[in-house]
Amino acid sequence: MLKRLVLIVMTVFMAMSLAGCGYNSMQQQEEEVFGAWANLEAVLQRRSDLIPNLVATVQGAAAHEKSTLAAVVEARAKATQTVLTPDMLGDKQALANFQAAQGQLSSALSRLMVVVERYPDLKANQNFLGLQHQLEGTENRITVARQRYNDAVKKFNFAIRSFPNSLTNSMLLHLERKEFFQADPGAKAAPKVNFGKES
Repeated sequence: MLKRLVLIVMTVFMAMSLAGCGYNSMQQQEEEVFGAWANLEAVLQRRSDLIPNLVATVQGAAAHEKSTLAAVVEARAKATQTVLTPDMLGDKQALANFQAAQGQLSSALSRLMVVVERYPDLKANQNFLGLQHQLEGTENRITVARQRYNDAVKKFNFAIRSFPNSLTNSMLLHLERKEFFQADPGAKAAPKVNFGKES
């Protein structure tokens, strides 16, 4: 009977000590990182799904802009082929490759929107306007999802490095640091604005 009581007391003590060492909270925070990543992937997929209709609409009104349209289609293909699974979120190079592919797609879409400015009929096309509005909303969602992902990564990375969680992690869990989703390299440069006369 005494043995059983000692076993129960030890079990309760171990359960209480595990609760205080961050064992469960670190795993929960890693799951939050994975969830934030899945949400980011969902809005990136939404953008990707809008592109074929957008390209088809622009192609109908601006057929001779083939190189711009081809660049969008090619960037979309590369972005959809560059896959980053949750277990790769700690791989800096894999995340950099993923970000580069998404950045190329953003850049190609920006060039397409500049080209559209030359076509008044296209800018008045209700189908195009609807797609443009959806794309703008999706870009805003991407920004929010990236921020939420980075916030989750920040909390997780701090949790696995802080004491006593760091001991628990090194002895039991072996969770690895996750990488942040960085800004597109082109986002650091301010756009050039020319208010002079067009030549």
